[in-house]
Amino acid sequence: MGMGSPEALLICEHCDTVYRRQLLSRGDVACCMRCGAELERHHGLGANALLALILTALIVFVQANMWPIVTLGLNGQLSSTTLWGMIIAMWQEQAKVVSVLVAATLFFFPLMKMTMLGWLLWFARVGRRAPGFVPLMVALHRLGPWTMSEVFVLGALVAIVKAHTYFDVIPDPGIYAYAALTLLITIFAGVDLRRLWDDVPEQAA
Repeated sequence: MGMGSPEALLICEHCDTVYRRQLLSRGDVACCMRCGAELERHHGLGANALLALILTALIVFVQANMWPIVTLGLNGQLSSTTLWGMIIAMWQEQAKVVSVLVAATLFFFPLMKMTMLGWLLWFARVGRRAPGFVPLMVALHRLGPWTMSEVFVLGALVAIVKAHTYFDVIPDPGIYAYAALTLLITIFAGVDLRRLWDDVPEQAA
């Protein structure tokens, strides 16, 4: 690209300092010299690889929500529950605000993020902008802090350890599926989605 083109420039989102874009090697991160904010980082994964990860995450997501999370045993009786069983139980126990937050952050927001990102990558793999590209990119930016699967997995592990004092606790496949989903979401969180603006430039009318 020509050094005079807009694609050759980087603008810091925090202090508006303008830089000329440089080619980054594996592991390199470009930071603003004025405020220290991250400008850009090298990404080895292309659109096809990210799309494959999204499809894998969707499969794991379905399994995590279908399989039981944990089984509790007391006096020879066993009881297991899924994520939605837990959400419904909290709703019935008058913890409606907590149940809504759990449903939003562990089900609806991650599902929305994966489907929107998959939609964008499906078109990006052939160098096109998906329909609704701009509002979807804005929505993905807003949803970023609200996917909390890693918080759930950590909290569930702590609860399992503490509950073991009073119950026979058996981790079920659902908790392992959520752990795998957390790993995949962590990979997505490290991807700078802003690069899609340059990878799939707006086509002239």
